[in-house]
Amino acid sequence: MPIHLTTLNRRRFLQAAGAGILLYGNNGQASEAVDVDADLVYLLNDTHIGEKQPDDSAVPTHLRQVVTELVNRPTKPVCVLINGDLALKDGQPGDYRHFAKLIAPLQKAGVDTHLTLGNHDHRDVFYEILTEQRPEKPAVESRHIAVVEAQYANFFLLDSLQKTMVTQGTIGTQQLAWLASALDCLQTKPAIIVAHHNPRLGGDPLHFPGGLIDSRELWNVIGPRKWVKAYIHGHIHDRTYAEHQGIHILNTPATSYVADPKTSTTGWTTAQLTANGVTLTTHTTDAQHPWNSESKTLTWRSA
Repeated sequence: MPIHLTTLNRRRFLQAAGAGILLYGNNGQASEAVDVDADLVYLLNDTHIGEKQPDDSAVPTHLRQVVTELVNRPTKPVCVLINGDLALKDGQPGDYRHFAKLIAPLQKAGVDTHLTLGNHDHRDVFYEILTEQRPEKPAVESRHIAVVEAQYANFFLLDSLQKTMVTQGTIGTQQLAWLASALDCLQTKPAIIVAHHNPRLGGDPLHFPGGLIDSRELWNVIGPRKWVKAYIHGHIHDRTYAEHQGIHILNTPATSYVADPKTSTTGWTTAQLTANGVTLTTHTTDAQHPWNSESKTLTWRSA
């Protein structure tokens, strides 16, 4: 049976340059019911939830840990962004049912939750199970995209899923055209791009082969638009900070597992926004890890 998740408190539709933009954010009623920090965003990625994973195994336990921590906070974030590879391997229906069960407390707590897709997801199955995520009129056919509004930034959520179980990602010409129009429509706040795949620019070239194929085409769009300040990704199951053409490239830790526990760990990230930048704080599932509660403050490039 499909699972219905109602996560969006306010929807504002903008039409500009032929690009349909559905802008999500909090309304007054939600703020009255829940004490919301309009500058705080939770970042998760690579949850890799599988249908047959026991509830007490590490991977679902990690996601449950962050959900529990979040819903127990007296002050909630303006939103939670879960950035791709929601499913374990190839996006089976049971994966999304289990995933929906684990994040259900976020809905019950009134926390806006937004999802992107990665190479281990299956777009059609995702829409079949999480039916509320399917847009009535998609801005770009066969892409799951959105714009999420916070007080000090707009988050542009892109779909870099090329094909299920194909490691490399793509944005594609249609989505790039939509992004250009959407960015031009929303210039009054800093823009932060969110997609699952790492770009093949900035960062460690070791990870370029499995990254975003059309990275240069993407940067041709976002580089000259000085109100674009950062690009957030997962995919690598590590934590790194890089920069290209003044745009911060932020690789946040995986929630599920890591390839090498000697060099990385699992966790999630909080982003505390200001008018001029962001402070990123790493929260690790292992409370004793040296990364736990470690913060890094970044300043946005000038306009």
